[in-house]
Amino acid sequence: MKIGIVCYPTFGGSGVVATELGMALSKRGHEIHFITYKQPVRLEQLSSNIFYHEVNVPEYPLFHYQPYELALSSKLVDTIKLHQIELLHVHYAIPHAYAGYMAKKMLREEGIEIPMVTTLHGTDITLVGNHPFYKPAVTFSINKSDVVTSVSQSLKEDTLKLFDIKNEIQVIPNFITITKKENPYTECQRGLMAEDDEKIITHISNFRKVKRIDDVVKIFYHIQKEIKAKLIMVGEGPEVSSAKQLVNELGIEKQVMFLGESNEINKILCFSDLFLLPSETESFGLAALEAMINGVPVISSNAGGLPEVNKQGYSGYLSDVGDVENMAKNGVSILKDAKTLQNFKENAIKMATKFDINEIVPQYEDVYEKALKKCTN
Repeated sequence: MKIGIVCYPTFGGSGVVATELGMALSKRGHEIHFITYKQPVRLEQLSSNIFYHEVNVPEYPLFHYQPYELALSSKLVDTIKLHQIELLHVHYAIPHAYAGYMAKKMLREEGIEIPMVTTLHGTDITLVGNHPFYKPAVTFSINKSDVVTSVSQSLKEDTLKLFDIKNEIQVIPNFITITKKENPYTECQRGLMAEDDEKIITHISNFRKVKRIDDVVKIFYHIQKEIKAKLIMVGEGPEVSSAKQLVNELGIEKQVMFLGESNEINKILCFSDLFLLPSETESFGLAALEAMINGVPVISSNAGGLPEVNKQGYSGYLSDVGDVENMAKNGVSILKDAKTLQNFKENAIKMATKFDINEIVPQYEDVYEKALKKCTN
């Protein structure tokens, strides 16, 4: 099948999922066309059945904001016609499903029918989409999709609660690529992050307010009073400056490393002992899942889809949003005993394997067949 994938090409969860899905589909014999404004960061290489098509938004002084949706819908029409793409899979309701529907309408004028699958990831629903300015467009885009999926049951329920949705929403969880290869990293590389007697605690995100970055620092501050540890902060975003300021105020600057954006996530996680994710909301919690598959137990909030990923008392612990002291207490309980830590590490891997990409991709293939049948009826 020839599939067009529209996503954000960034380090965010939706872009990672879309890219990993496309690469997995290509290995199953499908021809994949990524259509976005730059090559996705997780798209390691193009191949005979993976293609990238750049959306160019020309500068024009009349526009205060350049019309990306218009450029995207036009690029979709051209790409679909040129490469005879059979199905469109868009990640995010706006602007991607909105632009995808306009492309469908333009193609229909030329006698071309193409089904569109829309996957909801979270921010497009709970934050941006629920804004009064965008709510009608989001509702319209979801209802005009041929098939709609969400990455968690929690997100599905939020969508049905916040919008007047007539379409069925199918839950297909996010996934992780599980490899059987041995750990390629050496202990000397761990030494670049921490001393032998220090635990490594990690947080990875886009450092937005919703991630509650100050809580990450405060949780670590309480943990390091009882456990010798280092905090590794990975990512960039608007909350980096305030986090650094708080670190300085608490006097723990020697114990905290800010690495910025990194392509060595697996290397960092393979040496980590604990992962912190105290988010205000998470539609799924892909960062937690990536930590777990590397054997890192997770201390998280119980918001959104996180309870569907992080099993209480098994792969880690969940606390109410903002309950820094409870999260720190749970973190110490995992780290203070070597046997307990090892058990949690093993359980984290076991829990993560339930989200193996090989279990999830066939579910998307079934959805594609469903969309094709719906479009031809």
